[in-house]
Amino acid sequence: MRGVSATRIALIYPELLGTYGDGGNAIVLARRLRWRGLPAEVVNVPAGSPVPDGCDIYLLGGGEDAPQVLAADGIRQNRAILRAVGGGAAVLAVCAGYQVIGTSYPSGGRIHEGLGLVDIETRRSFGPPDAAPPPRAVGDIVVEPDPRLGLPTLFGYENHGGRTRRLPGAGGFPLGIVRRGVGDGSAAGGGEAGGRADDHGGAPGTDGIVDGRVIGTYLHGPVLAQNPALADLLLGFVHGSALRPLDGPPETVALREARHRALVTP
Repeated sequence: MRGVSATRIALIYPELLGTYGDGGNAIVLARRLRWRGLPAEVVNVPAGSPVPDGCDIYLLGGGEDAPQVLAADGIRQNRAILRAVGGGAAVLAVCAGYQVIGTSYPSGGRIHEGLGLVDIETRRSFGPPDAAPPPRAVGDIVVEPDPRLGLPTLFGYENHGGRTRRLPGAGGFPLGIVRRGVGDGSAAGGGEAGGRADDHGGAPGTDGIVDGRVIGTYLHGPVLAQNPALADLLLGFVHGSALRPLDGPPETVALREARHRALVTP
């Protein structure tokens, strides 16, 4: 897919999907390539512009309800992301972007059609219609990744009002199990448990999805700055075994150790 050209990283509509600094994920990916001596190009795609074909990685961030709908409508117009994924491109979608890549999501009191990249749906609540919706999920989130990914514990923060679940027969698998926070907000049984078992009295819930080269998550941070191994997983989708390991700066290692002590260690 790439040949010898620069890895092209598309940052999609940062004016609409950049409320929580998720555009920093593009910087992380580009720098981790350049530190390896590999060329990288960040393609900034402003709102209202067609999403380009031919990029290697597509990034969607978080945003409020109205911008989320505008972004989804713009992305859907030329379906470039769907074509790119079919050709082997990778996608990282965070929060509002995560909801948008599913089949449907709520905004402004309505249910909107998603892009259908992954088999998930999002609602304000999956509880009974007459029940009050769960509170907004705000704060630190810790996710233990699926062992198949070979990743260390993931850290970030979340700020969303949606609850997300995989559809019956969905492909892929959850990014991981939520150890602190809410994430998707649905326990394995499909209820509103989420979070740690002792937070809500139910089984731990999950966060995100990994389906082929598409990753969705509720983790902000930016998530790739706080979790460089996840960044390398995405880059590995593009470069495969040619991607040599990087030693993390001492400051990054110390920060992750401090967060683990503060958020995970009993």
